[in-house]
Amino acid sequence: TDAEVSTRKKTFTEVQTERLDQAERTVLIKCPSKLSEKKLLQYLSSHGNVKSHFFFENRGINALVEFSEKSSVASLQDAVGIPNAVEHHVVPFKSRLFTFTLKNPGSQPAEETPLHLSPQCHIPVNDLIHKLCLADSISSQMYILLNEYQLTEENIKLRFLACSLVRDFARAYFPDSTVKPFGSSVNTFGKLGCDVDMFLDFHDAQKHATKMKKGPFEMEFQMKRLPSERLATQRILSVIGDCLDNFGPGCVSVQKILNARCPLVKFSHQPTGFQCDLSVSNSIAIRSSELLYIYGCLDSRVRALVFAIRCWARVHGLTNSAPGTWITNFSLTMMVMFFLQKRSPPIIPTLDQLKELAGAKDKHIIGGYDCSFVSDLRKIKPTKNTETLDVLLGEFFEYFGNFDFRRNSINLRKGKEVNKPESSPLYIWNPFEQDLNISKNVNQPQLEKFIAMARESAWVLQKEGKTQQIIDKEPWGLAALLIPFGKRNSSKMKNRMKGIGSETIRSLLDSLKLNSANSQQKAVGK
Repeated sequence: TDAEVSTRKKTFTEVQTERLDQAERTVLIKCPSKLSEKKLLQYLSSHGNVKSHFFFENRGINALVEFSEKSSVASLQDAVGIPNAVEHHVVPFKSRLFTFTLKNPGSQPAEETPLHLSPQCHIPVNDLIHKLCLADSISSQMYILLNEYQLTEENIKLRFLACSLVRDFARAYFPDSTVKPFGSSVNTFGKLGCDVDMFLDFHDAQKHATKMKKGPFEMEFQMKRLPSERLATQRILSVIGDCLDNFGPGCVSVQKILNARCPLVKFSHQPTGFQCDLSVSNSIAIRSSELLYIYGCLDSRVRALVFAIRCWARVHGLTNSAPGTWITNFSLTMMVMFFLQKRSPPIIPTLDQLKELAGAKDKHIIGGYDCSFVSDLRKIKPTKNTETLDVLLGEFFEYFGNFDFRRNSINLRKGKEVNKPESSPLYIWNPFEQDLNISKNVNQPQLEKFIAMARESAWVLQKEGKTQQIIDKEPWGLAALLIPFGKRNSSKMKNRMKGIGSETIRSLLDSLKLNSANSQQKAVGK
């Protein structure tokens, strides 16, 4: 659609700025159960024009309402009362979260049409498999998966609102600060239900540099000085964390993890239903988010392939939401990007090529690392590669099933396999901090499990006659890859594991059994 093309071509920063601005004009309302949508909008319009709204389910019916003017929010806040402190005493913090109840519920006529509720989570894998079997090609299966899993417009608005509500707290201490999402919420690769990574930013450096040139004096604020930036970060997060814990409506399970490599505050934001991680500005993480945003916007096959591979990895226990020795979604995504750079002709450019296209505005040197790359999507030539997703999915498994992980590492700057600088089982160069391996956590058994699964999947795709399986009502194509292989036939699998070190085969098969046992338990538990 034209609308999508026009949103697609905006730069990462334009999209972010627009969304943050939208969020400032937005409120969240817990609604009464028998609600007339018309009546609600009629009332809200008395405070100003309602630009957009939607309803969703989260411990009852909720409405996210975006006004055209920020002043409408203040007008509504003026009309809202403080809860009656009979059983509980309240912390009198006035936010943009409200509860509406009907004054005389009896007189309400029943709702003419039921409310349309926007889904905030994706369908279960088994329902997905059923849908995929009805498609007519692997490509269309992959686009179905993408459509089911990707963040919706409504869900993105909710994410930016969560950031905006945290920002209201930060501004009590730091009036210029902003809170912005990074990572999967904004890089076009987030799936419904993923956490919100947000960071606190104090610098509007550009604005200041121009103002400081005027007048005869060098002028600066007197500020508290601390021995290290890390200590300042820890103190700020500690106080904001206490604030959210003590005063934040709907902020529960607040954990301060201040000794981590990147200090953060984890909390659950009940009104929006998100798990949130708050840290202090990390410019390199923002650059990574923008780089992935660019790759995701360049060609529709990029996101379709990443979503399919991530879903596949999750089903087979190759990735896990808990930290550990398995491959992370970020590493997996980078492997897909590398694979797409290696196609002939390449589907996406290397980071070095994007750097060559960078203009003066795109120059970013962060902590001595050059993080420059072009931000204007129109400057990047579209690919001449016409391979279908059917081909790319099979080739991905083929490529990594036979990749020489012992000798080679994955380098997205060059788009080339280069010798490993050190002996980690899986070495993926951090695109910006060139001396870091983003997959340092992955151990040998986990890597070998990945290789075995990739080989098995390549084999499943090669052997299948689609027509036969449609007749037999068996899952085919992508659907066949989203069923744990242990449920099929493990003796066939053993034959295809030749060439993988026998000492890890045992641990591999054990972990497969363990995984299918776990997934069966989970399925039973649901």
